[in-house]
Amino acid sequence: MNNYSQQRTTLNRNVRIQTELTAIKLDDEAENFRRYKRTKNVRIQTASTDIILDDNVKIERQHSRNSRANIKNGTTHKFDRTDERQTAIPKEESNIDRNNSNQQEKQITENGAKDITKSDGTEISPIVGYSEEPLLPLAQACAPLTDIFHNLVFYVELALKETPEQPPDGLSIDESAAIRLYTIEWDKPHRSLYSTLNFNLKNNDRQALLPFHRYIKLFLTALVKLPCVPPLTVWRGVTKNLSAEFPPGSGMTWWAFSSCTTEMTVLENNMYLGQEGDRTLFSVEAINGRTIKAHSHFVTEDEIVLMSGTHMIVQSQLSPAANLYIIHLKQVEPEMMTLEPPFEGAHIYPKIPRPFYRKKRFMIPTCLLLTLFIAGVIIGVILGTKSKTT
Repeated sequence: MNNYSQQRTTLNRNVRIQTELTAIKLDDEAENFRRYKRTKNVRIQTASTDIILDDNVKIERQHSRNSRANIKNGTTHKFDRTDERQTAIPKEESNIDRNNSNQQEKQITENGAKDITKSDGTEISPIVGYSEEPLLPLAQACAPLTDIFHNLVFYVELALKETPEQPPDGLSIDESAAIRLYTIEWDKPHRSLYSTLNFNLKNNDRQALLPFHRYIKLFLTALVKLPCVPPLTVWRGVTKNLSAEFPPGSGMTWWAFSSCTTEMTVLENNMYLGQEGDRTLFSVEAINGRTIKAHSHFVTEDEIVLMSGTHMIVQSQLSPAANLYIIHLKQVEPEMMTLEPPFEGAHIYPKIPRPFYRKKRFMIPTCLLLTLFIAGVIIGVILGTKSKTT
């Protein structure tokens, strides 16, 4: 952890937020991520959890690239305009290192209007086809992303080092580390993996998402192995009035992976939603959320993740105070598939319990046998009576 403490001057404690300060500033002309050309010789080596990249090693670029985005700190980009609309619902502040809390907060990502896609549930997932990718170790799954993210090798190594040899929930080390990598916040001003991935999902940028397919395969394989939490209400918030965009009865799909909280106490902290300006809280009745606390870089956070393709129906709206709007959403399983299962037999949604059907399966043959037995006895009695009379 010495290398980690030297390279990371900031340790975030709470749940993630994307802000103007954490966004990578890109040239206005660079609107797409790199597209990778297929090459050979993927040689990301791991010794235990250490990753060594030799200068002569060629990292695999599986996907073609049509443009390059040069990272510059002095320019603005549409990333920043999106982030300026974002806010968070944080956990209660820790008493430890309270002086550095403003720089160390890791908050739930709240993504404004572009986080929510109006829909009738018939759209095609922007990551369709990812399930056909091979299931690879984390280092190899992230190989196509090495030119997109600053110092990715370090963060992959960090995720692997923090993962126990026997992860909870029956996950492999690489599967658990894939979730942990998703929760890690990159050092400023570099954009984190979860932030860039969700930005592309929200914008339905299939081409930009191609390099993510192998990582998504590993990440979703891990998520679907986690047990679904029981149906519960989770919360998200944005510093914007979105009430006009969510009339009761309308539907929408959230294509991004959505981090939520279940603790209402976080709403008492005015530091994040504040007491002035427009604010919107989403109260979501979730049916297939996964809690990732046991696999998170931030082990104190009870973070619930909603998967890409989560479909919602607006139930109602409420404005309990000036400029404060609460929108009640109910998650439903869409008629058409919005997310491919990562492997055969995987369940995106919880299995529907059928206790009556299970009992009925055994009752029907038992009753049938009993009926046949009684019928046989009756027939035997009748035949016996006839034989005596003759």
